[in-house]
Amino acid sequence: MAFLPLLGLATGSPQTIPAAIGDGWARASLAESGFDAPRFNALLTTLLAGGANIHSVIVVRHGRLVAECYQRGKDRGNYSIFAHVRDFGPTDVHDVRSVGKSVISLLLGIARQQGKLGGLTTPAIDYYPEYPELATPARKAITLEHLLTMTSGLQWNQDGGVLDDEHRLAWTRSPYRFVLSRAVVAVPGTKFDYNSGDNAVLADILTRATGMPWKDFARKALFEPMGITDWEWETDLHGRPMSYSGLRLRPRDMAKLGLLVVNHGQWQGHQLVPSDWIDASLRTRVATGFDGMGYGYQWWTGTVNWHRRVLGWAAAFGNGSQRIFVLPDLDLSVVVTAGAYGDLQVARRVNAFLKDVVATIRE
Repeated sequence: MAFLPLLGLATGSPQTIPAAIGDGWARASLAESGFDAPRFNALLTTLLAGGANIHSVIVVRHGRLVAECYQRGKDRGNYSIFAHVRDFGPTDVHDVRSVGKSVISLLLGIARQQGKLGGLTTPAIDYYPEYPELATPARKAITLEHLLTMTSGLQWNQDGGVLDDEHRLAWTRSPYRFVLSRAVVAVPGTKFDYNSGDNAVLADILTRATGMPWKDFARKALFEPMGITDWEWETDLHGRPMSYSGLRLRPRDMAKLGLLVVNHGQWQGHQLVPSDWIDASLRTRVATGFDGMGYGYQWWTGTVNWHRRVLGWAAAFGNGSQRIFVLPDLDLSVVVTAGAYGDLQVARRVNAFLKDVVATIRE
């Protein structure tokens, strides 16, 4: 049964007490976690009632679930044009789309710590000796770090149209050649250009470096140690898992990933992801040109004001307003899932919601 927000009789605000479903999450109230609870509930009511097709909101502070809310809404599958009304609850997996890109970054950090991944200055094309004709000076200048920051300089069109390069990537029989054979139109490292192809190549390099399919590495090195067992990675038309858009997770498991990052890669006392990799990933490497945000290693970055301080945040973004926001300075993570695919207005509203949440934190 879906856990839906209960309306408070006095204020009309949703009561966001997390459900007890025996999955190991500790719970706490908003008030004891430092929030102005009435103010938080009021802003959540506004978000849910605003026609944004929000499916879930989860807030974690100091390692505990402090707010959780689900509601019915329209949703559609990856590359589907048909939407269906669905109920959502704490045990339902949700499309998280490009949130998977940030997961690939975490996996690369693990592989690097294990000594399986070369330095970030390694040319990406060095992993593809089967394409000697592509090893031109211009392409040899594209390093792993450039792929991580989406500054590869490769020509790429990802405007959401049915013929854009992300769709073509899912259709082609040779996806990595498709990406690496693109024209180099900017000096690598100088210009951000959102590119799912960069992530697809990174995932394949992960496979080549670790000697196992990257999806299996994700299960063994990250998901199983964190108790994440109900997940999917949807495949393209040729049966290949799409690292860049196919991930499906429970929102509570998205929150686990947020907590992992807030704790600098530690999970229940174990260092799953190197702390220096987390720090490097969340550091702004390049300006995106979009609403003042930056980009790290497959993580979006920005700032928020709190008590006259400017604090940094980072986030895993997915089309449709899927979000894992992390603010290590406040020991805070915020998860949102929604069905607003291709809707920039809703994306901006959800991004602004983070700042509103932070404003309700008293201490």
